[in-house]
Amino acid sequence: MNEERLTAYLREGQRLFDDGTIDKQEGYKAAVIADLARAREVVLAGGDGWALLVKAGLAMEGPAMKELKVEGGTLSAWQTRQAITQWIDRQPADAWGALRELWVEGDTPLEKAAERIRVFVPKVPSHAKWKGAGTRLREVSVLLMALPEGYPPFKSEEFKKAYKHLEYKTLPSKSNEGAMYRHAIDFLDQMLKKKEALGFERPRDRLDAQSLLWTMDGFLKNGEIIMPHKEDTNDSDPLTEPLAALGEKLFLRPTSFLSEIVWPLLKDKKQIIFQGPPGTGKTYVAQKLAEFLAGSEDRVELVQFHPSYAYEDFVQGFRPTLEGGSAGFAMQNGPLLRMAKQAFEEPSEKHFLVIDEINRGNLAKVFGELYFLLEYRGEKHRMRLQYSNTEFWMPENLYIIGTMNTADRSIALLDAALRRRFYFVPFHPDKDPIKDLLQEWLKENARDLDDDVVGIVSLANGKLSNKEAAIGPSYFMKKDGLDQKKLERVWEYNVLPYIEEQLYGSTLSLDEFKLANLRKELAQGNDTAGAQGEATTERANGED
Repeated sequence: MNEERLTAYLREGQRLFDDGTIDKQEGYKAAVIADLARAREVVLAGGDGWALLVKAGLAMEGPAMKELKVEGGTLSAWQTRQAITQWIDRQPADAWGALRELWVEGDTPLEKAAERIRVFVPKVPSHAKWKGAGTRLREVSVLLMALPEGYPPFKSEEFKKAYKHLEYKTLPSKSNEGAMYRHAIDFLDQMLKKKEALGFERPRDRLDAQSLLWTMDGFLKNGEIIMPHKEDTNDSDPLTEPLAALGEKLFLRPTSFLSEIVWPLLKDKKQIIFQGPPGTGKTYVAQKLAEFLAGSEDRVELVQFHPSYAYEDFVQGFRPTLEGGSAGFAMQNGPLLRMAKQAFEEPSEKHFLVIDEINRGNLAKVFGELYFLLEYRGEKHRMRLQYSNTEFWMPENLYIIGTMNTADRSIALLDAALRRRFYFVPFHPDKDPIKDLLQEWLKENARDLDDDVVGIVSLANGKLSNKEAAIGPSYFMKKDGLDQKKLERVWEYNVLPYIEEQLYGSTLSLDEFKLANLRKELAQGNDTAGAQGEATTERANGED
């Protein structure tokens, strides 16, 4: 290994960790690991439903896994995983047995993981796309992500390119999959060891190191690392400045939040979810953003999910009708197909479906075959809908923005397979872009306020043990402004009942959250801080 080159490689990679580039591209791994870890639990327990979880885990979404370079062209991830998915469908008992051996409980040091790969590969039936050690290892390495040791996925071209650049020894071309994987892991371990010696914070582990390797692959040119200059990294998207203006209007900080975070994520996956406690403005921002990007309210539809909401309501189904005095049923499209129809008719325009409280519905039931269509868009990826003989595909110009309330304890976690198909953006009262929202809004809309509203809300949130149940700023952002009487009314009849529900089972008393008591506590804290500041000044003057 060339130590000088490795040092430069890690130093430049640190920049990519610091600016969020790597985490944005590689964040899909957590969902994949969750899918496969759950599949492993079910397989080892002898339960049902493991096949769907395995297929979901193999349907990796990260940019680095979308295609595989092969002689004479490329293969999509969908093509290369067909061997395993068809094996599962046609010979589930054999597939289950092989996966059980691959995922068996117990310590799995690297040499045993390599041996498991060598044993597993021949058990998969021959398939047109299941050939070549690198191709096969790619899919098996994804399955290894189910193991708790943190084994990373593998792509031969990217590893070979890094080996060459860093002058790392190469294996004979006829090496088997187990040897190739062992070689790659040794390489990542040496990278981690060097990172420790240099005192860098990242990469933290093998998965992190592999993310660095895949991202850096795009910057290796003719034996050099070619990183873009800062002036070359500006987003040239013409929406940038107008979106920043919208961020300013919505009191989001930084104002570039919509243009630098939300819009790039939305362009990439077409689906995004704003998640956070109630009252953080998720739905309001989602609607305003959708209307802005669509250019018209007519190209935006708002839907709210609830436990009784079904596929027939959302996509398509038979509905009761009364025609000519006779009752019957007629096929009707739901909001998804209505907006898709609009998007097909206006291909040059953006269309938006805003789904409020998306986690309140039975998502597996509501979305149905859309699990596939959300991930694979465009006319090339078609499916027949449950109630239709015509084929349907998701148009590229239809975007989905969902909102998710993280405080409701009655709602189960989102289905892991669906979670991977969305980007998730947190809306939390003590973090950007919501952290300063109330303060900025009060500057323009507060009248005759005696209380430090921001300080009181912050104090109350500090007392709540569940940070996902924090009090959001929207409670106080009234259309006609906020004065002292409105504040007291909102706190007494809106905020306190919400807090009382969150305190169920807690040792805290509701009295601690009453406005009068919070005022006193805040005042005492300010007095203490002031006294400490005066004492510090006096000591400093005395020393002078």
